[in-house]
Amino acid sequence: MRNRSVQGFLAALADRVPAPGGGASAALHAAQAAALVAMVARYSDGPKYAAHAAAIRRIRDAADELRENALDLAEDDAAAFTAVTDAYRLPKTTDAEAAERSTAIAAAVLAAARPPAFVVGVAGRVLELAEELLPVSNRNVVSDVAAAAEAARAAATTARVNIEINLGGITDASARNDLLAVAGSVDDLCDRADKVTAAVRAGLAR
Repeated sequence: MRNRSVQGFLAALADRVPAPGGGASAALHAAQAAALVAMVARYSDGPKYAAHAAAIRRIRDAADELRENALDLAEDDAAAFTAVTDAYRLPKTTDAEAAERSTAIAAAVLAAARPPAFVVGVAGRVLELAEELLPVSNRNVVSDVAAAAEAARAAATTARVNIEINLGGITDASARNDLLAVAGSVDDLCDRADKVTAAVRAGLAR
């Protein structure tokens, strides 16, 4: 993911191949959200912002780290989904093979649900940074705080459907409940993103 051009990634995304897909796209939305927050933080420096310099540096560094985390998750998602397709290709001509295949599919589906669940977490943390940065950021780039919030929302809602599509194949009740809780948290994240964007737009209209 890190070494592909945008054109190369989009060509792979458009192709009839198992991965990358929606999960990797969700992670890249999160990476873009983090990058936007870091960019606004870097523009919010100098004497005018000295009173908030420590917080802005912390936000910048955290956003840089989250961008890297999101890229890792894009790669993890692609690998996990490929493992699902590989599991479905296992032989099932005997009872033993069929049992082994079922076990492999269940493990692969659970593993495939985890990267998007982590993407929701990254999106939430990026949104927290956007919320904190908004009132102290450079007004000239404040629209990019809203852009970050919207990218975080896209990451979370895209990741949610990638969690939900895997739930039917997850037999571990505890893991299933954990994933349902993550999916259930996305509505609140969307509400918070709405508030950030609304605040930015209200400021621009003045």
